[in-house]
Amino acid sequence: MKALHQFLPSYAVHDAVGGHARQIRRLAREMGLRSDIYAGNARRSGDALPLADFERMPVSRDAVLLYHLSTGSALVELLLHRPEPKVVNYHNVTPAQFFDGWDPPMAAELSVGRHQLEAIAAAADLGIAVSAFNERELRTAGFRETAVAPVLVDLEAFDRAVDHQALARLTKAKAKAGGGADLLFVGRLAPNKAQHDLLKALAAYRRVYDPKARLHLVGTSSSESYRTALVAYADRLGLAEAIEFTGSVSDGVLAAHYRAADVFVCVSEHEGFCVPLLEAMHHRVPIVAYAAAAVPETLAGAGVLLPTKDPLTVAAAVNRVLADETLAAALRERGCVRLGDFSLERSRRRFTEVLEAYLSGG
Repeated sequence: MKALHQFLPSYAVHDAVGGHARQIRRLAREMGLRSDIYAGNARRSGDALPLADFERMPVSRDAVLLYHLSTGSALVELLLHRPEPKVVNYHNVTPAQFFDGWDPPMAAELSVGRHQLEAIAAAADLGIAVSAFNERELRTAGFRETAVAPVLVDLEAFDRAVDHQALARLTKAKAKAGGGADLLFVGRLAPNKAQHDLLKALAAYRRVYDPKARLHLVGTSSSESYRTALVAYADRLGLAEAIEFTGSVSDGVLAAHYRAADVFVCVSEHEGFCVPLLEAMHHRVPIVAYAAAAVPETLAGAGVLLPTKDPLTVAAAVNRVLADETLAAALRERGCVRLGDFSLERSRRRFTEVLEAYLSGG
C-alpha cells in the first residue's frame, strides 16, 4: 500500500475525532504513506480536503480508505461504491432512541448510522474500535476482523494552550460568590449525556451539602430543543445563577475550566470512550462517574464509579470526594497511572501496530 486516506462526515478542529484523524495522518506519513483527510464540510483552505477532490481521483488499489464512523452519512454510500480496500475506525453511534422526541432528524441520522455500520461491515477488511465496548458492537455488526486502538489525543496541548484570562475570570467568580465547589462536565449538550441528571444532582448537592456550589457545562449543543429544555429546567430548579452553559470553547478556555474545577462529574448513559475523562485525569481533577457503556473501561478504577445516578447518591459521592482530601489525592494518583495507558506515544505505537499488521496482511 502506498496511501492511507481518511474520511469524516464533518471535520472540526477542536473535535476529538478531528484531532484523532490529524494524528493518524501524521503517523501514516511517518510510515511513508501518502495521507489526506477528506470531509463533507471541508474547504480547500482548511486542514481537511473537500470530498470532490477525492471523487476526481482515479481508483487506486494501492490506497486504503479509512472511514471514521460515528453517525449516519452519505459518505458511506460513496465509499461502498469504491473498489479500494476499506477500514472502519469506529467511535460509536449513539442509539437513536436518546433523540426521539428531542430531535427527530438527529434520531433518523443516528438510525441510518447503525444500519450503515452493518452495511459497511461486509465491505471492510478491518474494524478498529477505540474501546473494547465498541469492538463488541463491531463484532455484533458482522465485522470479520477487529482490533482495539484508543483515541490518539495530545493532552500536552492543554499545557501549551491554557487561557489565563479565562482562568482568572473563573477564579474571580468563585471568590465573588464566597466560595463553593465548582463541578464540571465536558461534552455536547445531548440527551444521552444526561445533563438533565447533572442538574438534579447539583440541586441535591446544594440542598444537602454546599448551597454555593456551581456547575459548568462545557460543550456545544447537539439538540437545540434539549438545550432549551435544560435552561428552562435549571430555572425551575432555582439554579439559573449556579449553572454556566459555555457553548463551544477554545482549547485554552477548556483548559482553564479544568484547572478551576474541583470535581468532574459524568452521569452520561452512552459513551463509546469519553475523552473528557482523560482530560480530567490530565488536569488532576478527581472524577465521579456513572458506570454506563464504556465509562468503566476508560476509568479502570481512576474515579468513583457509581452503580446508579440517583441525585442524592451522586451528591453524596461528590461530597465524599471533596470532603476527604486523602481520597481525592488517591483518585488523582490513580488518574495519573491510568493516563499512562493512553499517552500519545503509547497510543501511536498501538495504532501503528494495528496498521502494520493490516498492511502486511497479518
